[in-house]
Amino acid sequence: MGTLAIQASLLFPCASKSSSIEGGRPNGGVSQNLYAKFSSLTVKRLPRRTLLQFIGFSSMVLHVNPDFAAPMPDMKEPEAIRTLKLASGVRIQEIIEGEGPEASEGDIVQLNYVCRRSNGYFVHSTVDQFSGESAPVILPLDENKIIKGLKDVLVGMKVGGKRRALIPPSVGYINENLKPIPDEFGPRRSLLTHANEPLIFEVQLLKVL
Repeated sequence: MGTLAIQASLLFPCASKSSSIEGGRPNGGVSQNLYAKFSSLTVKRLPRRTLLQFIGFSSMVLHVNPDFAAPMPDMKEPEAIRTLKLASGVRIQEIIEGEGPEASEGDIVQLNYVCRRSNGYFVHSTVDQFSGESAPVILPLDENKIIKGLKDVLVGMKVGGKRRALIPPSVGYINENLKPIPDEFGPRRSLLTHANEPLIFEVQLLKVL
């Protein structure tokens, strides 16, 4: 590591001002005595760890006591929404499980729904997207009167529940007489225009009549 010689003139600048150096040695009795004492003084280079401990920055000082650390907030992972695939090809996600009566095949139910294309584009809804006002529909759970895919979604739902479903065209609007379908010409035409592609329905069951 090598050594570093420290002269007395560096440690005592006042003494160096009152004396002169000739030939590498100071003049004057006091200066000569100081030079004799410190000229052979050497300081070894200290390891970094020892130096840090000496000045008070040891690992124990830097250690943070867990009792004083800021508490970590409880992080809850979001629950994954499971997708159920039926034999008909319908894919269902349970968004909210209701707590009311359960709908069965043959029942008459009241519900709100939003219909979108598979790419997310809006098609039709019973809820006005601007005012928030709703006009629920009443449907029989009969595949001869409503699209089969929607009937499969509603059967087993409980009042207050919400489901999202991807309905393939084979169990969708296979004819224009199946409900739900808008009464207005524009929305009706928009819906039937996309009847040959998968549609996404988000439904909320309000009542079992």
